[in-house]
Amino acid sequence: MLNSLSGRFLVLTAVFVMLAEVLIFLPSMARFREDYLTDRLERAQIASLALLSVDTIDPDIEAELLANAEVYNVALQRNLTRELILSSPIPGPVAATYDLRDASALILMRDAMVRLVDAEPRLIRVIGHPSRQAGDLIEVTMQSAPLRHAMIEYALRILILSAVISVITAVLLFLAVRRLLVKPIKGVVAQMQIYAEAPEDARRIIKPRSRVRELREAEEALKSLETQLSASLRQKERLAQLGGAVARVSHDLRNILTSAQLFTDRIETSEDPAVKRLAPKLVGSITRAVSLCETTLAFGKAEEPAPVLTQFNLAELVSEVVEAERLAIGEHDLSLSEDIPASLQIRGDPEQLYRVIGNLVRNARQAILGSGQSGEINVAAREDDEAWVIEVTDTGPGLPPKAREHLFKPFQGGARKGGAGLGLAIVAELVRNHGGTLRLARSSEAGSCFEIRLPMGDMG
Repeated sequence: MLNSLSGRFLVLTAVFVMLAEVLIFLPSMARFREDYLTDRLERAQIASLALLSVDTIDPDIEAELLANAEVYNVALQRNLTRELILSSPIPGPVAATYDLRDASALILMRDAMVRLVDAEPRLIRVIGHPSRQAGDLIEVTMQSAPLRHAMIEYALRILILSAVISVITAVLLFLAVRRLLVKPIKGVVAQMQIYAEAPEDARRIIKPRSRVRELREAEEALKSLETQLSASLRQKERLAQLGGAVARVSHDLRNILTSAQLFTDRIETSEDPAVKRLAPKLVGSITRAVSLCETTLAFGKAEEPAPVLTQFNLAELVSEVVEAERLAIGEHDLSLSEDIPASLQIRGDPEQLYRVIGNLVRNARQAILGSGQSGEINVAAREDDEAWVIEVTDTGPGLPPKAREHLFKPFQGGARKGGAGLGLAIVAELVRNHGGTLRLARSSEAGSCFEIRLPMGDMG
């Protein structure tokens, strides 16, 4: 039970109530002692009135008055005259004198604790104000033992009462905590366990019901988390199914393209000048398509092949990309330009970087053509002290907000209607495999610019 939240709350409540009672105990004992001594002074004052009303008093009556007041003598001071009103033999010396007239709370608490722990019977003198202004002061001498005995009885009553209050308070708070906190928390935990059994089932997502603000906030946060998790699991399942389908399509497409590759060998022997000029590009395109199918099959196994790093001329590779895109542009009013130093040599995988630059240029072409406006696409490159920098800039309409928000995320970052957003995700992964970075440098109504940075040093 002590390992539960409600059990620990029960124990802590009892402890804190007892601690509060202990803090109350000191002033309570001081107050009880003060009242006890004040009562003895009032009894002594009443006893002295019997003597003041007559000239003489019988010794037996005087002894009885002192016994009833539980004091040995009574002295009054009136009109600056001190007078011993009642007296009897004192059994010993006075051990201490207590003046109640100007005693502070701290002094009263200190004297009460001293008296409570001092078990030795002592003779004490007590001074105070007479009741009803019957003089300047009244003084009595009395034994301390009856006072200590009364204080012990009072302390025991306080402790017993404190224990009862602690138990009752703890039980009430225990029941309240179980009802208001523990039960709702257990309900949330039970719902989490139900959801964990089938997280894909949207019906198991928690429905916030608590009227306690903090618990409701926790339920709403849990609902958001479960909703996102369920959506992610459903998306992963769709991606897995799509991956299997793509792998099967790529397998068959690779076989078809391999056959087409054999046919292009005959085309290369044609004497037609136009065919001779275009045949190498057709062969290169089919070769890249076969390579892409093989890469897709590897991607279906969650294995993007590591880049094969070689030193090559970037201007020649970009020229191939631009020539292929010009064929796709046809008669549209869209220009392509290159700004690559002819001698720029970079280290990377030519096939993968062809895909990277080709995807970026293709995306820019589709965006401009889709807008129905004229435009320009430029591929530029430079090198700094640490990296080769390649920029693909266009004058298109820019990326929509959703595409910028989910950039480089598959099936979420599509920039055009009907697009799946796979292109940029693949490009980002290929660049990362080179140890580089891909970022959207800018995007507005005036166009977009993607920047690729490929490190010159060895990849970590």
